[in-house]
Amino acid sequence: MVAEPSQPAPNRVLVVEDNEHLAFMLRFILERSGYDVIWAPNGRDAERAIANIEPVSAVLLDLMLPYVSGYELIRILRDDPLWRYVPIIVLSGKVMEEDIVKALDLGANDYVTKPFRPEELLARIRRLVIDNERLQRLR
Repeated sequence: MVAEPSQPAPNRVLVVEDNEHLAFMLRFILERSGYDVIWAPNGRDAERAIANIEPVSAVLLDLMLPYVSGYELIRILRDDPLWRYVPIIVLSGKVMEEDIVKALDLGANDYVTKPFRPEELLARIRRLVIDNERLQRLR
């Protein structure tokens, strides 16, 4: 039996970022904009969150993480029937074209390089969340 994709938890974002200061800033920016934030400081904690919580509205994902890489987390998310359609925005300091292409080819919806502009990041999140909600209604 195949699990049906569930509706994402409204206005909840999973932030997977090992830099505590950046994670704090992202939480501040997102919460100020009405999002609930779940923070995973490494790939292992992100794996646990994916296995144990309801899908969220979006995932902000660093690539260079302890234990499990961001690339592997993209694979895990895209292979999970419940999380398959959750928008993934990679937020990374990796700026080489091959890194960006690899993340997008694995299934990331967008790629933002660090340093980033907060309002631009929020606009990208809003766009992907709205687009995903529309697609979910059509399924």
